[in-house]
Amino acid sequence: MKSLWLGSAALGCLMLAACDSGENSILAERQQVRENPSANHSEVTVEDARAFLADAEAQLTENSEYVGRIAWINANFITYDTNWLLARAGSESTQLAVRLANETKRFEDLDLPEDLRRKMNILRSGITIPAPSREGAADELAEISTRLDTTYATGTYEINGESLDLVQLGNIMGTSRNPQELQTAWEGWRTVSPVMADDYARMVEVANEGARELGFANLTEMWLSNYDMPADEMEAEVERLWGQVEPLYKELHCYVRSQLNEEYGDAVQPATGPIRADLLGNMWAQQWSNVYDLVAPGEAGPSYDLTQILNEQGYTAHRMVETGEGFFSSLGFEPLPETFWERSLITQPQDRNVVCHASAWDLDNVDDIRIKMCTQVNAEDFQTVHHELGHNYYQRAYNQQDFLFRNGAHDGFHEAIGDFIGLSITPEYLRQLGLIDEVPSAEADTGLLLNQALDKIAFLPFGLMVDKWRWSVFRGDVAPADYNQAWWDLRTQYQGIVPPGPRPADAFDPGAKYHIPGNTPYLRYFLSFVMQFQFHKAACDMAGWEGPLHRCSIYDNEEVGRRFNAMLEMGASQPWPDALEAFTGTREMDGSAIIAYFQPLMTYLEDENEGQECGW
Repeated sequence: MKSLWLGSAALGCLMLAACDSGENSILAERQQVRENPSANHSEVTVEDARAFLADAEAQLTENSEYVGRIAWINANFITYDTNWLLARAGSESTQLAVRLANETKRFEDLDLPEDLRRKMNILRSGITIPAPSREGAADELAEISTRLDTTYATGTYEINGESLDLVQLGNIMGTSRNPQELQTAWEGWRTVSPVMADDYARMVEVANEGARELGFANLTEMWLSNYDMPADEMEAEVERLWGQVEPLYKELHCYVRSQLNEEYGDAVQPATGPIRADLLGNMWAQQWSNVYDLVAPGEAGPSYDLTQILNEQGYTAHRMVETGEGFFSSLGFEPLPETFWERSLITQPQDRNVVCHASAWDLDNVDDIRIKMCTQVNAEDFQTVHHELGHNYYQRAYNQQDFLFRNGAHDGFHEAIGDFIGLSITPEYLRQLGLIDEVPSAEADTGLLLNQALDKIAFLPFGLMVDKWRWSVFRGDVAPADYNQAWWDLRTQYQGIVPPGPRPADAFDPGAKYHIPGNTPYLRYFLSFVMQFQFHKAACDMAGWEGPLHRCSIYDNEEVGRRFNAMLEMGASQPWPDALEAFTGTREMDGSAIIAYFQPLMTYLEDENEGQECGW
C-alpha cells in the first residue's frame, strides 16, 4: 500500500500566538483562498502558486500520518468502531484532496516552472476515487468504500459445517485436484460479493461526478492521466505492450490446457476452447504455478521443491522476511529500521479479523515502514516477501523528496521493484543461501522457466483486463445490470478462461477480487510485469552477465544497487521516462525483455503444441 498521508509535518506556526504579524498575514491569505478559491483568478502569480503548493503539502503532510495510522489499525483490528473511524478519516481526507485539487484551477493559465506544474497535475489527477465538493458526497463515498472493503475482508463460506475464509478457500484452490471441491470453493467465495454490487454502482456514479468536477470526462480519463501522456495515448501504449507478449501467453495457454485435459478428461476440461477457471490453482486464475505438478515437463523439471526445503530447514515467516532484507543489504541498502520488526504484521493472528492481502505501508512517509501479510512458509510467499520489501525500500529511498513527489515514477514502478528483485531468486541465489547444495544443470531450465511463466506470463492478460473492465464501467459503456457479463466477456477474450458453471443472475464476480472493492488501480500490475524484466535485463547488462537471462542474479552486486537506488531516490519528481532512462538507458517501456527471458521456453512450448488446435 502506498499511503497518501504523511506524518512529522513541518510544524511551522502551529499556534498563531507563536507567529509574528507577517506569518499571521500569510495564514490569513491562505485561509481566504481555501474559502474562496476562485477569487482573484486573473491576478495570481507564480509566487502565489508556489505558496499554495507549500501550504497544500503542509496540510497533506499533517493529515497523512493521522489517516495512515487509522487505516493500519482498521486493517489489523476490523471492528465496527475501526470501520467508523476509517470512514470518517477517509471522508475528511477525500474532502481535503478534492478541495486542493479544485484550487489548482486558479493557476491553470499560468506558465509555471516544471516542478510546480508537475505538482499541480499530481494534486489534480492523483485522487483514486474523487468525491464532488457538494455537501455529504465525501461522507457517502467514504462509507461505501469502507463497507466494500470490510465485506471483502470478513467474507467466509461454509463447507461441511466449517466457516472458511479466503486464505482457507485459497488453500483448497491451490492443492485440491478434485473438480467438484474446486468448483465448490470457487463458487463459494463468490457468494461474498453480490451484496457489493449496488454499493459499487453508486460509488462509480459519485466518483465520476467528482472526476467531472475536476475537469475530466470520467474516472477512466482521470486514472489514465497519471502517466505523463494523454489518456488515449496511454491506453494505446498498453495495447502495444500486450501485443508484444500475447504470442507467448497463447502458447502457454495451449500447453496448459492440453495437460489439464489429459489430467481431467474432456468432461471436465475439453481439449479445445477456453480453460475452466477453477482448475488453474488460484482463486482468480491470475497465476497458475500451483498446478505446476500437473503440467511439469517430465524429466526437464527442477530437482527441488522450495516450499519443502524452506520447511525442512526450519524457516519461519520472520526468517523469510529477514532473508528478503538480506538481499537488499547485499546491494548496499541500509538495514530496515528496528521499528519495522516491532510494528509489522508478519503472521496471521488467531484472535481477530485482519486484512490478509499482502501490502507494504509507509505510515509517516519517512521511516515508519512496515509490511502486513499473513505469511506462510512456502515458495509463493518467499517471492511475495521480496516484492513487499521492494515497496518499503522504494518508500525510504525517496523520503527526501517534497511530499507530492514521494511516490513511484508511476504506479507500475512501485510494483515492479520488488518483482525485479524476485527475478534474482535463481538456483544460484538459493545455493548462496544454503537452501540447495548445487545448481541444477541446464536440463532443468525448461521446468524452472515454465514454473516462472505460470506466474508471470499467465498473469499478464488478467493484469490488463481488470482495469479494462473498470474503464468500461467508469465510461458508462457497461450498465450495472451487465457488470458480470462484461467481466466474463473480457476474461474469455484476454485470458481464454470461463467459469466452472453458469453464474447466478445476481453474481458480481469482479467484487471477489480485492482490488475492485478496495479501489486499487490494477494497470500498475500489468505494467510492472513488463518493467520488472526490463529492469532485470538492464541490471544484468550492468553486471556484465553473459549467460542466459533467466540464470542471472544481481545478489551481492553493490554497483547495480547504487544505480538502482539512484532511480529510486527520484521518486515522482521527474516524468517516468526520465526515471526509466536513469536505470535502463531507454525511455520506452518494452516487453522484448520478457521474450528474451523466456525464449528457451517459447521454443519448447511451440514444439509441444505442434498439431494442437491452439486459441479459444
